[in-house]
Amino acid sequence: MTTPSASGPPGPVGPAGPWLAAAYVAAEVRALRPDYAALLVVAEGLRPGPSDEASDALLAAAEKRALGHLAGAQPEELPQVADWWAAFRGFGAKPQRTRPSVAALLRRVAAGLPRIDRITDAYNAVSVACLLPVGGEDLACYAGAARLVRAAGDEDFDTAAAGQPAIEHPGPGEVIWRDDRGVTCRRWNWRQCVRTRITLATTSAVFVLDGLAALGVSGLRAAEAELTDSLARLSPDARFASRLIGPAEGGCPGSR
Repeated sequence: MTTPSASGPPGPVGPAGPWLAAAYVAAEVRALRPDYAALLVVAEGLRPGPSDEASDALLAAAEKRALGHLAGAQPEELPQVADWWAAFRGFGAKPQRTRPSVAALLRRVAAGLPRIDRITDAYNAVSVACLLPVGGEDLACYAGAARLVRAAGDEDFDTAAAGQPAIEHPGPGEVIWRDDRGVTCRRWNWRQCVRTRITLATTSAVFVLDGLAALGVSGLRAAEAELTDSLARLSPDARFASRLIGPAEGGCPGSR
């Protein structure tokens, strides 16, 4: 993957370029965790579908790696996950009750992760194997670019309660991903909304890879490589573009 020089203008990255360039992390989130970096990966030309032998193999291999990482420990004892425990407490969340997504997945590894669909299986596999939160959303369902902000408290979050559609609102100061219509993910990486979720019809998606100090930018890039390689095996015609936003941000999207 090539990235234009930070000192020069960004090169063309195809249709995903303007969307990636408009995404941002707000200053109030940077102040909360100066070590935070987000790696946004756009994938187009995906082949959606139910879980199959190929996506099951990705998860099975990742489960073995995750069990090796854990070695009998609790997820929050791993430095990469402990960072998220501290980050959640930093904006008032209780990680024991609303767990960072990577911690929630790691707690399920021993019993076997759920097989959901080909695309979701691929990014869940990267999350537990590389020890970082990874979210995947249908890019076609976005209204404007993604941004990570602290909530005012009146933003709409569409979800489900007792099997029925429902609208909730984040707490004031909560760290949220949002677009022009509302919240796309609450509590940094805890729960995604219904509107932008991956479905069996998704052909273009954005993946949010979250990193703090213990993971580092090198860990984010390694996870990106695993994700794009896995998606390319599942969808040979897929095309990818990415942007790193954080301490090592170059200011320009990259593409391949």
